[in-house]
Amino acid sequence: MQTTSTCPTCNGEGVEITAKCTTCRGEGLERGEETISINIPAGVSEGMQLSMSGKGNAAPRGGVPGDLIILIEEVPHESLKRDGLNVIYDLYINFVDATLGTSVEVPTIDGKAKIKIEPGTQGGKILRLKGKGIPEVNSYHKGDELVYVNIWTPKAVSSEEKELLNKLKESPNFKPQPGKSEKSFFERIKEYFE
Repeated sequence: MQTTSTCPTCNGEGVEITAKCTTCRGEGLERGEETISINIPAGVSEGMQLSMSGKGNAAPRGGVPGDLIILIEEVPHESLKRDGLNVIYDLYINFVDATLGTSVEVPTIDGKAKIKIEPGTQGGKILRLKGKGIPEVNSYHKGDELVYVNIWTPKAVSSEEKELLNKLKESPNFKPQPGKSEKSFFERIKEYFE
């Protein structure tokens, strides 16, 4: 009976290294670290992978080195939330500004933008800033920034403020009178998803 197997000394290479290098111990590879720069395209999201050809581990005996796989992890922003290509911002205003109208600055991914709050703005209104969202990877298309308007109600008031609010409460203009033009919360959410 005859069998064939790989030589345990040379591992089938046909050459045996007698004077081994003190650094690589005859493996032909030296461990080390390399710092490289990578270009991350705009619009990447959590879980996406980028690949850099030839920047992975070196192959033994002069073989082709592997690829470096980069896994993207997003760090949340302190005030902006990501929803696909759209960016969401919660804006809090007091009911005086909601009643009389005002101009406010809101953060965007490009800096700050000034928006106008119309007089009589209701809580739950969604303002859309076209093209102020996240760009789609390898595309010219950009998402929007959605500003959710929240009316801030104070949790505690002074006696003077309470007296003033009670006077306003008696005014017929401050009694809720929803008309047909007022959209319910569910209609506004439905509008957002269209």
